[in-house]
Amino acid sequence: MLKAGAMDAKTVGRAMRFLVVGGGSALVQVVLLGGLVGLVHDRVAFVASWVGSTATHYLANRFWALPSGRRDSTRQLGEYLAVTGLSLVIQWAAFECFYSLLGLDAMWSTVLAIPPSTVVVFLILNYRVFRARQA
Repeated sequence: MLKAGAMDAKTVGRAMRFLVVGGGSALVQVVLLGGLVGLVHDRVAFVASWVGSTATHYLANRFWALPSGRRDSTRQLGEYLAVTGLSLVIQWAAFECFYSLLGLDAMWSTVLAIPPSTVVVFLILNYRVFRARQA
């Protein structure tokens, strides 16, 4: 039996892979943002880079980091999109705080907006959307 708050080895492994995917997805977002800033408004660049990052995030989590035994792929994708909607709300609020209130540029505001949603997204994806296969 696990102690309260402890994670088993399988969950730790999934969390580590999730962080690798998150880092890669963040890199995708920063690269896309860097290419878009100056071409379009900073807020448009933020959202467009978020979409590219989210597509990367879904594919890598679905097929590598958080493999799931679920067979209802359409419903799973719908749940994932709902979670990413929540993630966008959290990241957008953080982006606006850093960008509008603190006056940071779009790049720093984006980088700092990613961590606040990471824990929430991992918990929902790991325990609901991409729940582990039963042993």
